[in-house]
Amino acid sequence: MHVQQSALSIFMAFAIATVTAFPGEALPLSPGDRVRVLTPMDDELPPDSRFRLSGLYEVNLDGMLQIPFLEPQLAVGLEVAEVQKKLAEALVSKEFFRPESLELSVSVASWAPVQVTVTGETFRPGRVLINATTESGQVQARSSLSSEVVTGSYPPDRYLSTAIRSAGGLKPAADLQHIRLVRGKQEKTVDLSGILTGKPVPDVPLIAGDQVVVPTLSYSQNELVRPSQLTPTEITVFLSNLTAPNTPNISKGGQVVTLAYGTRFSQAVMAAGCAGGTQRTNARRRAVLVQTDRLTGKTTVVERPVERLLKQSNNDTENPFLMPQDGVVCYDSTVTNLASIFRLLTDIASPFFLIHRLFRDE
Repeated sequence: MHVQQSALSIFMAFAIATVTAFPGEALPLSPGDRVRVLTPMDDELPPDSRFRLSGLYEVNLDGMLQIPFLEPQLAVGLEVAEVQKKLAEALVSKEFFRPESLELSVSVASWAPVQVTVTGETFRPGRVLINATTESGQVQARSSLSSEVVTGSYPPDRYLSTAIRSAGGLKPAADLQHIRLVRGKQEKTVDLSGILTGKPVPDVPLIAGDQVVVPTLSYSQNELVRPSQLTPTEITVFLSNLTAPNTPNISKGGQVVTLAYGTRFSQAVMAAGCAGGTQRTNARRRAVLVQTDRLTGKTTVVERPVERLLKQSNNDTENPFLMPQDGVVCYDSTVTNLASIFRLLTDIASPFFLIHRLFRDE
């Protein structure tokens, strides 16, 4: 028995050395993941034999692999090399194989979508689904699963950065150097600042049930207000530039537009057509920025003269960055307002003048 255990230990050390990935690159298994188990011993059995071990196995919701003639094997949270080690130990301990003759291979056949929770300083905190499979991806997965040659896949959307991006991306006050990842009773802190600077980043692979916490700083960071892998690439903004209100105000100046993240108030004013034209009538136009916090419901209103706004384009207080779902409204200048009032009075007076002339002529 002692010789058998020694042989098993030597075999396990060799197995781990040959399949363990570089630190930070191997993905732990999660419910719904599929692994392919192969052993050449099955070649000696009839194809319909119930004693065959080779095949595809899916990790159950309870995190276990159901292997014939064995107790359920824990797989969730483990890397493939660890699953192979545990499976080999179970097969030897049940005396289905001798350690010196056991040849076993466990590899990933497909990665499942996983649900994780993101809280803290993101635009859309909550539960997100990452690594979702499209219809074309499902067809490709079924094709690869039916092949005995092509195995495994690379899931770039099962990482920490993807979860943050799926939650709307980081807000300007996010502390991206101390992002917390909670997995069960374990917790680790991750620094993702390298994604913005080009330095190496320990982008951690995730499993179902992970919780990501993005801490909040007491100040905003302009370097985060730009498109990146951790921030939004585009934002939706409501623009209105009407001389008179219109319902719906889409066809004549009001519109919902998509702008690059990092756009300032002044640039939205230009996009709405509120600036330029005749200087004496348009230079004194006013622009209003309406910002609503989607979590608290608090609304902030910023009003600026258009000319002053354009000339102080780099001042964060005078000319703030736009956030998703902001609204920009433009009002006419005093000259244009007086002209509109004069036209209105003329329109009101004109019918009475015509009626008076009609009765006088009679």
